[in-house]
Amino acid sequence: MKRALFALIAAAACVPALADQALAQSKNCLACHAVDKKLVGPAYKDVAAKYKGQKDAVDKLSQKIMKGGSGVWGPVPMPANPQVNEAEAKKLAAWVLSTK
Repeated sequence: MKRALFALIAAAACVPALADQALAQSKNCLACHAVDKKLVGPAYKDVAAKYKGQKDAVDKLSQKIMKGGSGVWGPVPMPANPQVNEAEAKKLAAWVLSTK
């Protein structure tokens, strides 16, 4: 009984992370980014480390997700993502900031 409860709690804890990763996949974010390594853009864990402790990080990153940006991570610009609405951008930003 205790094992089943523990397994259920552990599985429930993973659902939000997987759901946000699924959103990142569906919005094509993972074509240029990965959680743990640099691809075209920085690794999400590196983004999380850079913005750690910044109170406005979710808002700042959600704007970059929607509008794009350049110069923060090198010469390759991040294009705008008009297919991502504000609520999705904030959800993605929060997920990115939670990666380790």
